[in-house]
Amino acid sequence: MKKFITTFFVLFAIWLILTSFTVSEIIVGLMVSIVLAIIISKMVSYEFDFSVFYKLFLFIFLYVPVFIYKMVLANIDVAKRVLSPKIPLNPGFVKIPINLKGEVGKLTLANSVTLTPGTLSIDADEDNLYIHWIDIKGVNEKDYKEKVTGNFEKILGRIFK
Repeated sequence: MKKFITTFFVLFAIWLILTSFTVSEIIVGLMVSIVLAIIISKMVSYEFDFSVFYKLFLFIFLYVPVFIYKMVLANIDVAKRVLSPKIPLNPGFVKIPINLKGEVGKLTLANSVTLTPGTLSIDADEDNLYIHWIDIKGVNEKDYKEKVTGNFEKILGRIFK
């Protein structure tokens, strides 16, 4: 049934892209898409994962606002450091354990850390992300994780399971 629904939506979307939006054309497109989906869905081996809509919703309405908020805060922090060099710096490299298993999730996390001023993703392996941080805060990996990747990883963990 998933193959039929997926095939139907793909065919109907193509129909809508190629035609104008009159009632008669939409009805014909529905009928043709249903007939072709019945025939084609028996021959194809793909199916659409409908959880992509939920994941896209989480990414747009949860992750992006958190990322923008953290990026603004980091920009302000770095601007203060640039304009007032008397602020003490504590730069260095930190190892942060990550729980994300998928490559896309790890890549998104590493890019988010790099795009946030004051931090730069240097390397990643199966279980860790190595970051250069302009002002190391904390004393252990748990503290580093909370400060740098905490919110990002929690949300990405729900998106990239």
